[in-house]
Amino acid sequence: MTEVQRPLKLLCLHGYRQSGEIFRERTGAFRKLLKKHAEFVFVTAPLSVPPLEGNGDGGRGWWFSQDDSYYRAQDETKCAKGFEESLAVLDKIFKEEGPFDGIVGFSQGGAMLGLLCGLLEQKQLSFAFKFAIFVSSYRSRSAPHQDLYKQNITLPTLHVFGDTDQVIEKPMSEEFLKYFKDPEVLNHPGGHFIPTSGAQKKTYIAFLEKMRELFV
Repeated sequence: MTEVQRPLKLLCLHGYRQSGEIFRERTGAFRKLLKKHAEFVFVTAPLSVPPLEGNGDGGRGWWFSQDDSYYRAQDETKCAKGFEESLAVLDKIFKEEGPFDGIVGFSQGGAMLGLLCGLLEQKQLSFAFKFAIFVSSYRSRSAPHQDLYKQNITLPTLHVFGDTDQVIEKPMSEEFLKYFKDPEVLNHPGGHFIPTSGAQKKTYIAFLEKMRELFV
């Protein structure tokens, strides 16, 4: 009888002004592609983002680049307001729903994931994971985070980014690669989303199966 392999368990970190629920809704095609290979758990960041034009729900974020609860990925700043609060939320979900084999991070969630990788590499993290998948990700420009990029990250990683991304432009994602040892790259012609064509599916599955061989 063939042994049934368990799916890899992945924690998913959403982008700025999203939530775990919104990110889950927007990754339906991605999750369907990988349903035999991965189980996805979505977490919501703890920081409430002020709504645009003062209307409705502004969503959630992982930290702010300004003290007035504003965030812009391109800001060179001394501020990382709320970052420790977000670390505490992630520590809690690892204790309650972990362990997780890997983490998927999108946009600011990807930047947050990069910081987790840095903390893990420097043995400063209270939990552990084996690999990371970054989508439309980038280096945090907040000064308190820069020490986390000084040590090359050896964790296996896959980096996904698009040629026409207008939110996190391609050069930001390309610059981010230099902080990782042997990063795998999936460059696609699209924008600020997780691509799900047949060719991209092959890359995701090949990466996950490689992680299974290495760690499971």
